[in-house]
Amino acid sequence: MKKKQGKSPKVPNESPNYQLWVVGGLLISVFIFTIFNNSGSTVDIDLNRFRSMYASGDVEKVVFISNKNKVEVSLRESALQDSKYKNELQSNGFLSTITPPHYSFKVISSETFEKDFEKLEQEVAEENRIGYRVEERTDFTGIILQWGFFILIIVLFWFLLRRMTGQGGPGGQIFNIGKSKAALFDQENKVKITFNNVAGLEEAKEEIIEIVEFLKNPSKFTKLGGKIPKGALLVGPPGTGKTLLAKAVAGEAGVPFFSLSGSDFVEMFVGVGAARVRDLFKQAKEKAPCIVFIDEIDAIGRSRGKGGMPGSNDERENTLNSLLVEMDGFATDSGVIILAATNRPEVLDQALLRPGRFDRQISVDKPDINGREAIFKVHLKPLRLDKDVDAKKIAAQTPGFAGAEIANVCNEAALIAARRNKERVEMQDFQDAIDRVIGGLEKKNKLISPEEKEIVAYHEAGHAVVGWFLEHADPLVKVSIVPRGVAALGYAQYLPKEQFLHQTDQLIDSMCMTLGGRAAEEIVFKKISTGALSDLERITKMAYSIVSIYGMNDKIGHISFYDPNKSDYSFNKPYSEETSRIIDEEVKKLVQSAYERTRDLLIEKRDALEIIAKELLEKEILFQSDLERLIGKRPFDKKTTYQAFTDKKNPDQEEEKSEEAKSE
Repeated sequence: MKKKQGKSPKVPNESPNYQLWVVGGLLISVFIFTIFNNSGSTVDIDLNRFRSMYASGDVEKVVFISNKNKVEVSLRESALQDSKYKNELQSNGFLSTITPPHYSFKVISSETFEKDFEKLEQEVAEENRIGYRVEERTDFTGIILQWGFFILIIVLFWFLLRRMTGQGGPGGQIFNIGKSKAALFDQENKVKITFNNVAGLEEAKEEIIEIVEFLKNPSKFTKLGGKIPKGALLVGPPGTGKTLLAKAVAGEAGVPFFSLSGSDFVEMFVGVGAARVRDLFKQAKEKAPCIVFIDEIDAIGRSRGKGGMPGSNDERENTLNSLLVEMDGFATDSGVIILAATNRPEVLDQALLRPGRFDRQISVDKPDINGREAIFKVHLKPLRLDKDVDAKKIAAQTPGFAGAEIANVCNEAALIAARRNKERVEMQDFQDAIDRVIGGLEKKNKLISPEEKEIVAYHEAGHAVVGWFLEHADPLVKVSIVPRGVAALGYAQYLPKEQFLHQTDQLIDSMCMTLGGRAAEEIVFKKISTGALSDLERITKMAYSIVSIYGMNDKIGHISFYDPNKSDYSFNKPYSEETSRIIDEEVKKLVQSAYERTRDLLIEKRDALEIIAKELLEKEILFQSDLERLIGKRPFDKKTTYQAFTDKKNPDQEEEKSEEAKSE
């Protein structure tokens, strides 16, 4: 039974690009006129040459052009066969000039030419006397070329102006440049996305649900004297679903939805951005109740007075001023709600964030492990899955993934399964897809020597062992020594705890785990390699944070030198040279003590290091369950985050088992 497909929104036919046709036609016309003008030109001669032609009887017609004091000479057909004329005429112009007139020459005046011609007539034979005609001519070719070139310049300027202002349409023509570029989704082209399509954002959905309730039933709030929030700002890292959440609000409310980007207001002409803001709010009031969604609002909402030249007229600031006035200008009961999204809230102007404009800031963070499971379930629905695919296990193996990355993993898994000619997507396909998203494409043709492979294996094994035997470190979820990406020869994946506060011993354990790779290389090979570059970068930042930001160092004290508004490359430090020297010394002591602790632990657990390294060289990929099988369980009572999550009973699987038991 075929499903009825909904009518797709009508896509307007693209209008033919008349500008290109006009410009092309004019260029071709000018080219053709030029060719014919050149091809119809005559060969210049002098009066003596004309006399010899006339005397020999080669001339068929002589025309005197009185308004130009010019004489045109046409030859007889018999004379054109003569090589002295034929070669001369064919070499003139783009095309052969066999068509008359063939020759021409200038005269001083009509009286002079008349006297000279009478003398010539008397000198030649009577049968060669043909006389001459007097004419007046207008050069239409020159006029056409002159006016054609002028029209061509005007058309080219008009064409470039249209190109600069957006290819026509709303805001495209010069008189409509101030029109808004917002895309409108209304009853004819409704937003099909609802809150059912949004997973992992439960807290954000709870905060934004009031907007939907107001759009559906505004009197419920206004009758008690409450004022409806004018705007909500969605803040979060890229790919977390800010735009998707805004579309879901429009889909749930069933109201017109204006969608545009902050860069759509920016134009090279002065005053265009402010005009587009005014036009947008004018359209929104006409369609009220409705939602206006401005994506990447930091393109026009940056703090004023920063980065501009003194006394300059900043078009972006004018656009922001217009937006501030419009948001504070329309009535609270107009039914227009502004949604905006940004991943850089720290650069926004404070006037934009005050109550009365964006009343609410809704945080859309990366999902936790439960949120990732819910998102995976949404994206797994359209896929043909094998029975062994478990969204819970996949979610546990993707820490720190945003919604867009999860969607990418599901799509990559389906593509990998199709490439392998499988009927269904299996768990192994998801494992490979996760590896590809994290580490990049597998470099099958990347030749790595056995010595390098052994170094990488012991390096990753060092991370795994230290994380396994330190209580506060994040235990390993997966480790691989398959070369991937540009320079990655291996990687280890961890599942951090869902916590917001970190104590000193937790940070120290994390530093030790990160130094495990370098320490393992020194213990086993008595040498160190460049493979610990990313580890050392992370250790250095973490150590400086402990000492100079978090106030966790006894010598520096409870002081933080953190300034969120200052660039990392600023030359001004908020402390003296002496304090800077102490910070460097304390950081060095902290890193050295963590390295010695890591080294002692690996010497003590050398057997476990050898076992894991050899298993990695054989299998290339290990999971947390393999570590339990090889070196035993962690010597701590508390389960790891991965174990605690995967050990939870899946209600869907429990329901399936109960149904199978009943049927039996």
